[in-house]
Amino acid sequence: MLIKSHHINNIKIAEVISDDMIIQSVQDGLDILGDIYYQGFDKVILYEKNITPGFFDLKTKIAGEILQKFSNYRIGLAIVGDFSKYKSKSMKDFIFESNTTKHINFVEMLEAALENFSK
Repeated sequence: MLIKSHHINNIKIAEVISDDMIIQSVQDGLDILGDIYYQGFDKVILYEKNITPGFFDLKTKIAGEILQKFSNYRIGLAIVGDFSKYKSKSMKDFIFESNTTKHINFVEMLEAALENFSK
């Protein structure tokens, strides 16, 4: 796992890069949050490919628990990926709601994540 640092308008953003699945459980998400938090980052970019498919099944509650912690610690999060493959209405609604709050964003490209964080 590599953490690439981006700086936009005095905001320190961590882009987490890996070829492996790095979030397979709630604890994995909390470990990354803690690591990022203690390194002084304000925002985090993760990639869908590095997150267990169970995250995108809201019945597992993985997404809710992880995203709640990011909100509690006031660490912005962007997840980059192709979310069109998720057909459940609840997941589509969850993504839509998350994107309206601007604290948690589901975007298709890294550039969109960085742009959202610059606002």
